[in-house]
Amino acid sequence: MNWNLPFPSGRQPVLARNVVSTSQPLAAQAGAAVFARGGNAIDAALAAAITLTVVEPTMNGIGGDAFALIWDGKGLHGLNASGRSPAAWTPERFAGRDKMPNLGWDSVTVPGGVSAWAALSERFGRLPFESLFEDAMRHARDGFPVSPVIARQWAQAVEDLAAQPGFTAFMPQGRAPRVGEVWRFPEQADTLQEIARTRGESFYRGRLAQAIAAFSAQHGGALTAEDLAAHQPEWVTPVTVDFHGHTVHEIPPNGQGLAALIALGLLEHLPYDATAPGSAARMHLEIEAMRLAFADLQTHVGDPAHMRVSAEQLLDRAYLQERARLIDPARAGSYGPGEPASGGTVYLCAADAEGRMVSFIQSNYKGFGSGVVVPGTGIALHNRGIGFVTTPGHVNQVGGNKRPLHSIIPAFLTRKGQPVMAFGVMGGNMQAQGHVQMVLRYVAEGHNPQACSDAPRWRIDDTATLILEPTVPQAVVDGLVAMGHTPRVLPHGNLEFGSAQLVARLDTATSGTDSAVYAAGSDHRRDGQAVGC
Repeated sequence: MNWNLPFPSGRQPVLARNVVSTSQPLAAQAGAAVFARGGNAIDAALAAAITLTVVEPTMNGIGGDAFALIWDGKGLHGLNASGRSPAAWTPERFAGRDKMPNLGWDSVTVPGGVSAWAALSERFGRLPFESLFEDAMRHARDGFPVSPVIARQWAQAVEDLAAQPGFTAFMPQGRAPRVGEVWRFPEQADTLQEIARTRGESFYRGRLAQAIAAFSAQHGGALTAEDLAAHQPEWVTPVTVDFHGHTVHEIPPNGQGLAALIALGLLEHLPYDATAPGSAARMHLEIEAMRLAFADLQTHVGDPAHMRVSAEQLLDRAYLQERARLIDPARAGSYGPGEPASGGTVYLCAADAEGRMVSFIQSNYKGFGSGVVVPGTGIALHNRGIGFVTTPGHVNQVGGNKRPLHSIIPAFLTRKGQPVMAFGVMGGNMQAQGHVQMVLRYVAEGHNPQACSDAPRWRIDDTATLILEPTVPQAVVDGLVAMGHTPRVLPHGNLEFGSAQLVARLDTATSGTDSAVYAAGSDHRRDGQAVGC
């Protein structure tokens, strides 16, 4: 691993035996506090995640979804805690629409995040579940000063969501809190206390479930108490692709992690190693592989019960080799989907001295989500319904009791069956692209986790436009233009390129200790930090 920091960020990697890396400092410190009380990596990750619903409400909340990849010292386990659509969401309910609503009750699916907290704690945690909520409840009751990036996102959300049912709970003074202003939400603390006491049962089959369902009925929503009661998280087997002697692991569909694996699989069949790090030729191949992967994702991927081709078919080596032939190493292209042979988010990671590692992500999707906030609870409901399409016959067409194509994805890297790195990049469709870029920076270029995060990024945005960070050298921009790309360089301070957190396990022979030792990085593009103890 190269310990140089070639990209400006002002941050150093954090090295420790126990570490947690998040997008908000108070959440990272909540995880560190759990380590100090004797908790393990799973406990620390959960304490951080629960605290994030309070201190970073612009990106996640109690009413969101979650996914996780957990290395328990013996193997890797996947958890899909995304919720399904209300049973009443028939295609006819959305007839005449060219796309799904992005706000209000008709964008709300069952929130699965709370079920993830309970399931992970029960299977892997060491501390009592209720103890994981201490910092989150304290910050909600006593208040905390709002940090700069979050204040900026909050102000934008108020402009967009003020008219949604219940959203005024997050703007009691008729505006968003300003930087440094102390924010308190005691009702949210009460809700977290009830979730802790009932191990999440109240949220799905108790008083909180009844409050959610009643508010839905009051405003014409389709979500019912029966929909909530039917929810269960699902343990899943991760999907993988091999890349340069490593194995990259993602949650299987309904998530977009498959797109990251497809892109990396394509790059194995392209002259990637013949290009120079940081060059236009290298970035061109990365972008083209991602465009081709997105074409398959958007056509073939959704709720696995409704997919017509499997993840394994899309990752078949012969299929990827055939698809890779479409990419011209010297010229930008345009790609449709292939035909395989038959057959606003927060991300965090944590690791402990005993070898456990956690890659965890939760989200309300677009900022605060649907804008719907259940009165008296602090529960901001996500808008995952946007992930469906209204196209008749599409595998991802909206329907009842169905999981939508999901953007939030945790990732994990192994080598020869041993853990290497837990990592993720939050931010809509940036996530799969960010995973590809983190793997390439770490595996192909040998950067340490902080440098992987600091490197200039590219993104294919929601309109298929190529956007670049302003730190991309002008020579690279000019090179991409010469190859037929039409990039748009965004100004400094934009938030379009996501936020990465990474924890890599160091070689114990090098570290000279029998306990695990890690290096962690946290993205300078957000308010967060990595904390070790």
